[in-house]
Amino acid sequence: MKVRSLTPGTLVDELVERVDALPRTAWARVVVDGAAPAEPGSLADALVDPLRARGRPALRVSAADFLRPASVRLEHGRTDPDAFRHDWLDAGGLLREVLTPLEPGGSGKVLPSLWDAEADRASRAAYTTLGEGGVLLLDGTLLLDRGLPAELTVHLWLSPGALRRKTTADRRWTLPAYDGYDPDADVLVRYDHADRPALVV
Repeated sequence: MKVRSLTPGTLVDELVERVDALPRTAWARVVVDGAAPAEPGSLADALVDPLRARGRPALRVSAADFLRPASVRLEHGRTDPDAFRHDWLDAGGLLREVLTPLEPGGSGKVLPSLWDAEADRASRAAYTTLGEGGVLLLDGTLLLDRGLPAELTVHLWLSPGALRRKTTADRRWTLPAYDGYDPDADVLVRYDHADRPALVV
């Protein structure tokens, strides 16, 4: 295994190049996956402006806005790691409202959010249409073993020690959910130190 050291800026540049190399005749679904302490959403956010500068419409969606209602999500309690891994995400809703409409021949109409987990009600978001050659940037945790369709997948890998250190005390109950989670991503980034990421090549 070879590892190439990067800076946060060169990591963004590397990912923008890879995304922009995808055909402009179709939508590109890009998944940025990582445990909460890796902040995959921040990296996904950083890709938006550089992609738009290249003429690629970019739409941000977070898997955190596609959780199941609390009555289902928390059926086994608020601190069940198995439920966190397998039951919290409304993968069906994510497929139906975001990923499937961006398949070839799809409508391109995407619902940016489905459920407001804090208020525990529908988000009531409006649909938006992603333009031709557009890029969906979806962030979340534990996404890459669900068979979700994507043209490019990125995993921000934290070593077990870094994951324990970076996970806040109120979220340590989630740690067992990551046991054995070793996704096969198109781009694997060692992310123990966000200021010194390393690309596995």
